[in-house]
Amino acid sequence: MTMERIGPPTVAGEREMLRAFLDYHRATLALKCDGLSDDELRRRSMPPSTLSLLGLVRHMAEVERAWFRRVIGKEDVPLVWSEEGDYQAAYDPSGSTGAEAVAAWQAEVEHSRRIERAAESLDVIAYAPRWDEDVSLRLVMLHMIHEYARHNGHADFLREGVDGTVGV
Repeated sequence: MTMERIGPPTVAGEREMLRAFLDYHRATLALKCDGLSDDELRRRSMPPSTLSLLGLVRHMAEVERAWFRRVIGKEDVPLVWSEEGDYQAAYDPSGSTGAEAVAAWQAEVEHSRRIERAAESLDVIAYAPRWDEDVSLRLVMLHMIHEYARHNGHADFLREGVDGTVGV
Protein backbone atom coordinates (compact mmCIF):
# COMPACT_ATOMS: atom_id res chain seq x y z
CA MET A 1 0.00 0.00 0.00
CA THR A 2 2.97 2.32 0.30
CA MET A 3 2.56 5.66 -1.42
CA GLU A 4 5.68 7.78 -1.81
CA ARG A 5 5.62 10.62 0.71
CA ILE A 6 7.34 13.74 -0.57
CA GLY A 7 7.68 16.70 1.75
CA PRO A 8 5.79 19.77 0.56
CA PRO A 9 7.84 22.64 -0.86
CA THR A 10 8.65 25.55 1.40
CA VAL A 11 8.22 28.05 -1.41
CA ALA A 12 5.59 27.56 -4.13
CA GLY A 13 2.45 29.02 -5.61
CA GLU A 14 -0.80 28.55 -3.74
CA ARG A 15 -2.18 25.74 -5.86
CA GLU A 16 1.09 23.81 -5.96
CA MET A 17 1.41 24.18 -2.18
CA LEU A 18 -2.13 22.95 -1.55
CA ARG A 19 -1.62 19.96 -3.86
CA ALA A 20 1.67 19.07 -2.18
CA PHE A 21 0.29 19.27 1.37
CA LEU A 22 -2.77 17.22 0.42
CA ASP A 23 -0.61 14.55 -1.23
CA TYR A 24 1.73 14.54 1.77
CA HIS A 25 -1.19 13.80 4.08
CA ARG A 26 -2.58 11.15 1.74
CA ALA A 27 0.80 9.42 1.74
CA THR A 28 0.98 9.65 5.53
CA LEU A 29 -2.26 7.67 5.86
CA ALA A 30 -0.89 5.05 3.47
CA LEU A 31 2.31 4.77 5.52
CA LYS A 32 0.32 4.36 8.74
CA CYS A 33 -1.42 1.33 7.21
CA ASP A 34 1.57 -0.15 5.40
CA GLY A 35 2.52 -3.74 6.15
CA LEU A 36 -0.53 -4.62 8.23
CA SER A 37 -2.79 -7.62 7.74
CA ASP A 38 -6.55 -7.27 7.28
CA ASP A 39 -7.07 -8.26 10.91
CA GLU A 40 -4.60 -5.63 12.07
CA LEU A 41 -6.21 -2.97 9.86
CA ARG A 42 -9.60 -3.88 11.36
CA ARG A 43 -8.33 -3.79 14.96
CA ARG A 44 -10.13 -1.29 17.10
CA SER A 45 -7.20 -0.58 19.32
CA MET A 46 -8.52 2.30 21.40
CA PRO A 47 -11.61 1.00 23.29
CA PRO A 48 -14.35 2.07 23.63
CA SER A 49 -13.86 3.68 20.19
CA THR A 50 -14.86 1.57 17.20
CA LEU A 51 -12.40 3.41 14.94
CA SER A 52 -9.89 1.34 12.96
CA LEU A 53 -7.26 2.03 10.32
CA LEU A 54 -9.38 0.19 7.75
CA GLY A 55 -12.36 2.33 8.73
CA LEU A 56 -10.25 5.47 8.28
CA VAL A 57 -9.16 4.40 4.78
CA ARG A 58 -12.78 3.68 3.84
CA HIS A 59 -13.87 7.01 5.32
CA MET A 60 -11.25 8.93 3.35
CA ALA A 61 -12.36 7.24 0.13
CA GLU A 62 -15.84 8.53 0.92
CA VAL A 63 -14.59 12.03 1.73
CA GLU A 64 -12.53 12.23 -1.48
CA ARG A 65 -15.55 11.14 -3.52
CA ALA A 66 -17.97 13.46 -1.77
CA TRP A 67 -15.90 16.63 -2.10
CA PHE A 68 -14.21 16.20 -5.44
CA ARG A 69 -16.55 14.05 -7.52
CA ARG A 70 -19.94 14.90 -6.07
CA VAL A 71 -19.40 18.58 -5.16
CA ILE A 72 -16.66 20.04 -7.39
CA GLY A 73 -17.13 17.62 -10.30
CA LYS A 74 -20.94 17.64 -9.97
CA GLU A 75 -20.99 13.88 -10.66
CA ASP A 76 -24.16 12.02 -9.77
CA VAL A 77 -22.49 9.04 -8.09
CA PRO A 78 -23.52 7.25 -4.89
CA LEU A 79 -21.28 7.13 -1.87
CA VAL A 80 -18.57 4.48 -2.05
CA TRP A 81 -19.81 2.36 0.87
CA SER A 82 -23.50 3.25 1.09
CA GLU A 83 -26.03 3.66 -1.68
CA GLU A 84 -28.43 4.99 0.97
CA GLY A 85 -26.17 7.97 1.66
CA ASP A 86 -25.06 6.87 5.13
CA TYR A 87 -21.65 8.45 5.63
CA GLN A 88 -21.08 6.43 8.82
CA ALA A 89 -21.14 3.11 6.93
CA ALA A 90 -17.55 3.68 5.81
CA TYR A 91 -16.27 3.35 9.36
CA ASP A 92 -17.45 -0.27 9.61
CA PRO A 93 -14.36 -2.29 8.63
CA SER A 94 -16.22 -5.60 8.34
CA GLY A 95 -17.42 -4.87 4.82
CA SER A 96 -14.10 -5.09 2.95
CA THR A 97 -10.52 -6.25 2.94
CA GLY A 98 -7.59 -3.90 3.24
CA ALA A 99 -6.79 -4.40 -0.44
CA GLU A 100 -10.37 -3.54 -1.47
CA ALA A 101 -10.50 -0.46 0.74
CA VAL A 102 -7.11 0.80 -0.40
CA ALA A 103 -8.00 0.23 -4.06
CA ALA A 104 -11.24 2.19 -3.62
CA TRP A 105 -9.44 4.97 -1.74
CA GLN A 106 -6.64 5.23 -4.31
CA ALA A 107 -9.17 5.28 -7.16
CA GLU A 108 -10.97 8.17 -5.48
CA VAL A 109 -7.68 10.00 -4.93
CA GLU A 110 -6.95 9.70 -8.66
CA HIS A 111 -10.42 11.05 -9.51
CA SER A 112 -9.82 13.93 -7.08
CA ARG A 113 -6.47 14.77 -8.65
CA ARG A 114 -8.00 14.71 -12.14
CA ILE A 115 -10.86 16.99 -11.12
CA GLU A 116 -8.58 19.43 -9.30
CA ARG A 117 -6.13 19.64 -12.19
CA ALA A 118 -8.94 20.19 -14.71
CA ALA A 119 -10.43 23.04 -12.68
CA GLU A 120 -9.76 26.46 -14.12
CA SER A 121 -8.66 27.88 -10.78
CA LEU A 122 -9.00 27.53 -7.03
CA ASP A 123 -11.88 30.00 -7.33
CA VAL A 124 -14.15 27.43 -9.00
CA ILE A 125 -17.42 27.44 -7.03
CA ALA A 126 -19.76 24.51 -6.45
CA TYR A 127 -22.74 23.83 -4.22
CA ALA A 128 -22.17 21.57 -1.19
CA PRO A 129 -25.56 20.10 -0.26
CA ARG A 130 -24.47 18.82 3.17
CA TRP A 131 -23.39 22.34 4.10
CA ASP A 132 -26.18 23.99 2.08
CA GLU A 133 -23.61 26.50 0.82
CA ASP A 134 -21.47 27.30 -2.16
CA VAL A 135 -17.80 26.41 -1.68
CA SER A 136 -14.66 27.10 -3.65
CA LEU A 137 -12.13 24.50 -4.77
CA ARG A 138 -9.68 26.35 -2.50
CA LEU A 139 -11.92 25.66 0.51
CA VAL A 140 -12.32 22.01 -0.50
CA MET A 141 -8.56 21.52 -0.73
CA LEU A 142 -7.99 23.23 2.62
CA HIS A 143 -10.80 21.17 4.15
CA MET A 144 -9.26 17.97 2.79
CA ILE A 145 -5.85 18.86 4.26
CA HIS A 146 -7.57 19.45 7.59
CA GLU A 147 -9.53 16.19 7.32
CA TYR A 148 -6.43 14.11 6.57
CA ALA A 149 -4.34 15.83 9.25
CA ARG A 150 -7.01 15.18 11.88
CA HIS A 151 -7.46 11.54 10.89
CA ASN A 152 -3.71 10.97 10.58
CA GLY A 153 -3.53 11.90 14.25
CA HIS A 154 -6.06 9.15 14.92
CA ALA A 155 -4.02 6.82 12.71
CA ASP A 156 -0.92 7.51 14.84
CA PHE A 157 -2.66 6.18 17.94
CA LEU A 158 -4.33 3.31 16.12
CA ARG A 159 -1.08 2.10 14.56
CA GLU A 160 0.76 2.32 17.87
CA GLY A 161 -2.01 0.26 19.46
CA VAL A 162 -1.77 -2.40 16.74
CA ASP A 163 1.98 -3.06 16.72
CA GLY A 164 3.77 -0.34 18.67
CA THR A 165 4.93 1.54 15.56
CA VAL A 166 5.25 5.27 16.14
CA GLY A 167 6.31 8.13 13.92
CA VAL A 168 6.20 8.30 10.13
